[in-house]
Amino acid sequence: MPQEIIFSNDVASVLQAQILNLRPAGLFIVADSNTLPIALSLGLTQAHVITVPAGDDNKNLDSLSHIWTELQRNGATRQSLLLSVGGGMVTDIGGFAAATFKRGIRFINVPTSLLGAVDAAVGGKTGINFHNLKNEIGAFAPAHAVIISSCFLGSLPHSELLSGFAEMIKHALLCGEPQLSELLATDLADLDPERTLRLIRTSVMVKRDIVLKDPHESGIRKALNLGHTAGHAFESFALNAGRPVPHGFAVAWGLVTELVLSHMRFQFSSQLLHQVADFIGQHFGPFFITCDDYDALLSIMAHDKKSRSGEINCTLLSRCGQFHTDVTVSPDEMTAALDIYRDLLHI
Repeated sequence: MPQEIIFSNDVASVLQAQILNLRPAGLFIVADSNTLPIALSLGLTQAHVITVPAGDDNKNLDSLSHIWTELQRNGATRQSLLLSVGGGMVTDIGGFAAATFKRGIRFINVPTSLLGAVDAAVGGKTGINFHNLKNEIGAFAPAHAVIISSCFLGSLPHSELLSGFAEMIKHALLCGEPQLSELLATDLADLDPERTLRLIRTSVMVKRDIVLKDPHESGIRKALNLGHTAGHAFESFALNAGRPVPHGFAVAWGLVTELVLSHMRFQFSSQLLHQVADFIGQHFGPFFITCDDYDALLSIMAHDKKSRSGEINCTLLSRCGQFHTDVTVSPDEMTAALDIYRDLLHI
């Protein structure tokens, strides 16, 4: 059953209508220590609130076990409803807890970050990190509904907005040049709620349309991995080094790397490559690596979920809106792309 995606800046009213319609036998909210005030502000006094520590490094078995324990201790049944109120970390782990508790209870995602709204909360992917590998354990489990709003974004740190914007750039690259041009011309310091909600809606619809065609990532959905083979490697490398970086920043740097590969393999526009690299360099800065780091990064890429038999696989573009999935990239090609990435971001 496809997810219902609701765009509204009156989240409390939409939630009350959903709960009235579903009539759950028990209502539970999962939030992290940062989004707890938002969860409490929704006025759902009948809900039992479960809090997990904030931060992607807490998207782990300990936090998952805590959610399961609280559900069990407070009498959750298969007729209960769980609301995940937070960023991608919360919707990932909350969705996975719901998907696995008693073999599955209904859940609704209420993303409070831009990254959560345009990426993690939509599409039915749930999971946790394991042994320092991103989303190593998980399941495909669509939420009953996703309620997307821009009203929570005003209080976010600028870095959180940037994280979500990287995924929006990815969606625009998969859609077409007009969408990409609009995003690259956007003043991130001057986003009003209604325009932001419109941009979010456009971005989410790109992902929704792809997911509807391929809910379990056996074909076209792999397009959404654009930027993520290199991006996850940057993210895991940084985590292993004790200097974690936001997921969206890693995706931004991964996009530059994989657009370089796209130019090398499929003659993706050099002009667009430089425009995207300039925007990312200006707003995200670089992820500093040297050639001494390449072996570790290549090893992480070979262990990525998208890998087949230890090969490095990427989604690449020949132009905006025209993508190629499951492209096997040799270590030499990726090394050359990392060299050019460093040049483009002035490392």
